[in-house]
Amino acid sequence: MAIARGYRFDIPFDQAFPQGLVMVGEVTADTEYQSREDRAAGRPTRQRVDEVTGKRQWKVMVTDPDELKAKRASFEVILLADHQPVPTGPEVLPGMRPVELDGLTAEPKVAGQGEYKYQSYAFRATGFKEAATGSGSGSKSAGRSGSAASGDAAGKAA
Repeated sequence: MAIARGYRFDIPFDQAFPQGLVMVGEVTADTEYQSREDRAAGRPTRQRVDEVTGKRQWKVMVTDPDELKAKRASFEVILLADHQPVPTGPEVLPGMRPVELDGLTAEPKVAGQGEYKYQSYAFRATGFKEAATGSGSGSKSAGRSGSAASGDAAGKAA
């Protein structure tokens, strides 16, 4: 029996990100591509809608302090909610705050180009939980690598 392409695995936050995540910047709407002609005609930008849940998509840039490769430590997570999710907790530095994601899922995908392809994951969540103090309580996973592409983080145990 095969698993269908695009299947999203539920994963506990502490298992995926043992040391937690740091949100960089703000939560923004994930908008569809708008061509030059559309912009010239004054057409409004449309926010993407998730094909599985029907919820609006928001995106947030996060950094995983547990990632060993600097290029792959920061990536975007897609948030699925009817209204813009608001992170809980204070900023630790201007524009940076520790976050914990609620309703986290991981979708396996192939990332990279040519002969440099690798296993990656697109992470989606339904919102934010109150971030735990200190580092995460989960165990570290072996063989980690990541991706800086939109919604990707590779090598996380799913």
